[in-house]
Amino acid sequence: MGKYEYLALLAGCVVLTLPLEFVFRARVWRRPRRALRALVPVVLVFGTWDAVAIALGHWWFNPRFVTGTELPPGLPVEEIAFFVVIPLCGLLTFEAIRNLLARSQTRR
Repeated sequence: MGKYEYLALLAGCVVLTLPLEFVFRARVWRRPRRALRALVPVVLVFGTWDAVAIALGHWWFNPRFVTGTELPPGLPVEEIAFFVVIPLCGLLTFEAIRNLLARSQTRR
């Protein structure tokens, strides 16, 4: 896998949680503005944190596991994808569980 390992892992996360949108009606993808409100602070705060840590030499990425494509502050594209994918997967899981719990409460 090498250079695409990080991206493959993120793709696996999306593939595993995407069915929650349809099976358990998580409705994360159907409400893009709401999802963006949750994602933008994460990307800004942690992207900045990573960029500063990289600039100071406190943090780095093994070139064997990233594609080498970087965004202007020196962040690998995989890291920005991480800050988008993982919170989206968390939102999908949260909304799916919330819907399941709400349904179980109405059945009582």
